[in-house]
Amino acid sequence: MAHSIFISSLLVWGVAAADLTFTVPSSPPSNSSGQLSAAPVGVSLEFFTFPAYMNNVAATTTCLQNLKDLTGTWPPLRIGGTTQDRATYDPSLTLAVNYTVASSADAPTTLTYGPSFISLAASYGGEIILGLNRRLNNIVNSISAAKLAQSEASNLYAMELGNEPNFYSSSDPIAGGASWTAAADYASQVTWQDEVCGNLSATDLISAGVYFGTSPMSISGLTAVEGTANNYVKTYCSHNYPQSASTANLATLMGHSSIASQISGYSSEITAAANEGKPHIFGETNSATQGGGGISPTFGAALWILDYVMQTILMGTKALYFHQGTIGNCQYCWWGRYDMGAPYYGAYFATMALANADQIAPLDSQTTAYAAYAIYKSGAPVRVLLYNSDYYTSGTRSSQTFVLSGLSASSVTAKRLTAPYATSRVDQGGNPTVAGQTFVNGTCAIQGTQSVETATVSSGKATFTVAASEALLVYL
Repeated sequence: MAHSIFISSLLVWGVAAADLTFTVPSSPPSNSSGQLSAAPVGVSLEFFTFPAYMNNVAATTTCLQNLKDLTGTWPPLRIGGTTQDRATYDPSLTLAVNYTVASSADAPTTLTYGPSFISLAASYGGEIILGLNRRLNNIVNSISAAKLAQSEASNLYAMELGNEPNFYSSSDPIAGGASWTAAADYASQVTWQDEVCGNLSATDLISAGVYFGTSPMSISGLTAVEGTANNYVKTYCSHNYPQSASTANLATLMGHSSIASQISGYSSEITAAANEGKPHIFGETNSATQGGGGISPTFGAALWILDYVMQTILMGTKALYFHQGTIGNCQYCWWGRYDMGAPYYGAYFATMALANADQIAPLDSQTTAYAAYAIYKSGAPVRVLLYNSDYYTSGTRSSQTFVLSGLSASSVTAKRLTAPYATSRVDQGGNPTVAGQTFVNGTCAIQGTQSVETATVSSGKATFTVAASEALLVYL
């Protein structure tokens, strides 16, 4: 049962800055996003870990179900990563996946997978993207797996042909001993698209590009040479990790204007895909490289997810697949066998904000620490998301007052995403809350009494206070 707090100016923390006033347009303005997908917040599972996540980690299904309960649609799932380009399909293998590692924290350097791997992917309730190996240059083997996936997986959205070919080198079999250049990769992708889709008699099947960043290979460059092979492409895919695990900075990661600067280079990639009549996705993304840095398990990373989703969706990307790596050795993971990750709270809040909506529009300039987004359904505003990205770790917690005008109701409600600090971690006792509720460690079940705040609207205006390192979702 929801616990309601009636206040005319929502909870004040510390010293407030000057009020920020935003008028909520009564219909989507010209800078609104395009039509939102049903479930923009997705999950990427590292290839070799996929069976273990689904079969041995109790929280996986519940965490995905929680997101589905908000939208009515299972979050899209991508199965891929570095180990997809180390994997060989073995049609006689009875295990889903087979490999050997020296330590459970390691990823295998070589592995095989069998038909039950594909069957497990086919059993997921939502759309899947399946990663196939290109690096080993065994196209016959990859086509064999692709044929099985096409015949068994009615939920198959797309297939990847290789993972992050930016990092291929002359020593990889696909290079044939030659230098691996952008031109070489573009030619290879087009050839593989033609061969795979030709053997499957399929179009609109390939998630193309799969590039880490935008250089030295880019979607802009790839689309320039696709030609008629573009018919085989379902979507164009970028990977993005804003920070290096070794030099990660949380204040920068979660900063509203910093996010805008970091993603700006992808605008041309999204445009290139759109010019080919195809959607763009971030098929793999998370806070920092190599499983995440010390910032990755924090509440600040949850806030980054929230604002990053909003800003990239506004740029025109269709969906973001947040990567979950090696079980037990993954700082940016949303859940594990024992503890929840604080970032899941941001993913849940972002999904809640966008659930069943059609468009979003920015109300702020994206040049300060303070964000405001209007969210529309059937042409009318239904929610407003407010975010204070000021970095808070100790001392007096500052706050920002937001005034929303143009409201028609006599009162509105709100749900708050908060935690003790930006640096709070679940595994260190610093649980975030979504409207006062938390997710149970080990199971991801929602627990606690929901807290819904209420604010009075006077002359079409209502006032809301959002603490540093905190977000508020206002229901109109």
